Amino acid sequence: MLPKNFNSIIDVVKAFPTEQSCIEHLESLRWNGNVVSPFDATSKVYKCKGDKYRCKNTGKYFNVRTATLFDNTKVELRKWFVAIWIVTSHKKGISSLQLGRDIDVTQKTAWFMLQRIRKCFGCENNSELNNEVEIDETYIGGKNKNRHADKKVENSQGRSVKDKTPILGMVERKGKIVARKIETTSVAHITPEVVKTVKNAMVYTDEWVGYKQVNKIYDHLFVKHNEGEYVNGRIYTNTIEGFWSILKRGIVGIYHFTSRKHIQKYVDEFVFRYNTRNNGEHQRFNLFLQNTEHRLTYNELING
Repeated sequence: MLPKNFNSIIDVVKAFPTEQSCIEHLESLRWNGNVVSPFDATSKVYKCKGDKYRCKNTGKYFNVRTATLFDNTKVELRKWFVAIWIVTSHKKGISSLQLGRDIDVTQKTAWFMLQRIRKCFGCENNSELNNEVEIDETYIGGKNKNRHADKKVENSQGRSVKDKTPILGMVERKGKIVARKIETTSVAHITPEVVKTVKNAMVYTDEWVGYKQVNKIYDHLFVKHNEGEYVNGRIYTNTIEGFWSILKRGIVGIYHFTSRKHIQKYVDEFVFRYNTRNNGEHQRFNLFLQNTEHRLTYNELING
């Protein structure tokens, strides 16, 4: 198991000096002594040589990597563990170029590893929110004023989604956040997401008309940003706006660009770190390893 003071890459290297130590740690977290077949959870399992197991009902062989993000990878687990520690502990993430240099793999391999890792971050982006909840929306995408003349997008100002992707965020004060990509910031697209996530709560928003249906379902108060009002007692959306600030600084400063197709994975990454902000480094690391049963193939990544 990991040392108690797991606060650096050096600790990761010391804790996992061999590939076998990584395998044993994964088996402990995933199965805790009770091996379960990924092909048939009800089947009896036989232990075989070389850290392999055999599912009695299906006759298939598997190991602790099967049906996880580590499945069918040629990158050694020690490098995966270092990559996971870096991504989960760095507040603004890490670029594939930098990760490739840090763990000695190509940029293409590092990018694929990061996307596989992000596929697993969604485990923290499905919380139920109660008590006091702030809701706000933001847009991820370029600004026309920063584009060359031949690349400017007409009629893309304001809330246009031609060149920007709207993200809806909901955060329970002193609790967790949920942030999801939506098609538009209209009532039709905001309301279902809010109802799915927010249960018994006092809701705070700004005065955007997309929340008018929310006003009929929840106790709802709002600040009037258009009139220069940002705080009125307990009525404010500063918490969610602080998260937007971290998200945008990470995307602009580290990733520079995110496509509409992949944007949810990046949002999940920032949500995971925010929701585990009170965890120790080793706790966050182990939590991630317990939620790695999400495999993303290269073809799915490119063509999905």
